[in-house]
Amino acid sequence: MQPCPAPFNLADDVLTAGRATPDKIALAVLGPARAERWSYARLEGAVRAMAGGLRASGLAPGTRIMLRLGNDATFPVAFLGAIAAGLVPVPTAQGLSIAELDAMYPLLSPGAILAAPGVSLPSAPVCPVLDDLEGLMAGPAAGFTLGEPDRPAFIVFTSGSSGRPKPVVHAHRAIWARRMMWDGWYGLTPADRVLHAGAFNWTFTLGTGLLDPWAMGATALIPAPGTPPEALGLLLKRHDATILAAVPGVFRKLLKSGTPLALPKLRHGLSAGEKLSEALRAQWQQATGCMIHEALGMSECSTFISGSPARPAPLGSLGFPQPGRRIAVIDETGAPRPKGEIGILAVHRDEPGLMLGYLGADGEAQLPLTGEWFATGDLVREMPDGALIYHGRRDDILTTGGYRIAPVEIEAAFHDAAGLAECAATALPVKAETEVLVLAYVGTADAADLSALASTRLARYKQPRMYIALPSLPRSANGKLDRKALLALLKDRS
Repeated sequence: MQPCPAPFNLADDVLTAGRATPDKIALAVLGPARAERWSYARLEGAVRAMAGGLRASGLAPGTRIMLRLGNDATFPVAFLGAIAAGLVPVPTAQGLSIAELDAMYPLLSPGAILAAPGVSLPSAPVCPVLDDLEGLMAGPAAGFTLGEPDRPAFIVFTSGSSGRPKPVVHAHRAIWARRMMWDGWYGLTPADRVLHAGAFNWTFTLGTGLLDPWAMGATALIPAPGTPPEALGLLLKRHDATILAAVPGVFRKLLKSGTPLALPKLRHGLSAGEKLSEALRAQWQQATGCMIHEALGMSECSTFISGSPARPAPLGSLGFPQPGRRIAVIDETGAPRPKGEIGILAVHRDEPGLMLGYLGADGEAQLPLTGEWFATGDLVREMPDGALIYHGRRDDILTTGGYRIAPVEIEAAFHDAAGLAECAATALPVKAETEVLVLAYVGTADAADLSALASTRLARYKQPRMYIALPSLPRSANGKLDRKALLALLKDRS
């Protein structure tokens, strides 16, 4: 892959292809009755207007700005507008609780918060809150602030094994590196109409559903807020979608909806966020005649292992490293593991899509390395043909509903719950291919009270769906919580 050009701006790169076809539809928001359509000219105009308003607000280049926005097109416009202006936006999930925002706020020290009406805010922000979005975009438009590709462009949060969300700093070059997905996963062309089933303000939607199609000059299709997954079949057919991107659960719900899935324009599906089962892949292909191509990624490097239309993943595997990616399978010391042996999937420090690092207390990005490698924590083994077989994670990160959640982050929310002596969170299978978050606990606490507490401290997707009282939690000989034994115990009780 060619090096990222310099000087460079991520937002400028995303919008460059669309300038050749200014009247082409860049975005259609698919409602039940009609679609809201944005041409490439309208999209760039809105981004530049947002950039102009943010600059006029007096924010210095490099300032971090927290995005507290709803599930609509304002989200990507604000994200790109901030980057165009030389700022560093920090997208945050709409459903985060005030307690979660209060924990994030000091890690970021943002210079401003861009907020939509009705979206929760940190309890006592000391920075300006910019909530007049229309007024912000009413002034003169601005151009794009160019600079070194390696400078910070945006920050996203991920949960680490410590249970504390980590701020991940990405460079402007991250968008350039995503081009390796165009052939290595998507099979993307300018003629594609990509329907992403997620919400606007989810980073999976932002990257795969919006930024990548726009950078190619394709059309992005996003269901209107509140659209149930079961309705997507009709939208796919009505709007001639050629690619469907979603977490596995969406494909599952579509298959169970009873909606006819005769989709003559659909070329294939894309799946990420959690492991796709071979049974679900086969059922979808039988129903639609289309394959689902799965990708493995993480907030620190987006997706980098996948199957693709040009090179489908062998049965039971994740697929292959995308062409141009620099990865290895290593041991704990950073030494390469032989093919066929399980090791840690690692990304080279010079991989252009790798984060700059985790935001440190000094405000700088810090990249943890094992030798020359960033160890992802995913356990894999490489087959003779180069395909990778997945063997889970070194840590106990839970994956449910497309989200990756550290169990200790959930457990920390109950640290002072009345009548609770100790607790542990896990994901419990309740039926074929369906898991729910469970909190196992010891003590006299009432499950309803615990649920009420969770609703005030945790985002909806992090809240346990079941609360199970136990006489004790299983522990190893050295006193550590045995999460595998806990899961086995809960399975026996269910």
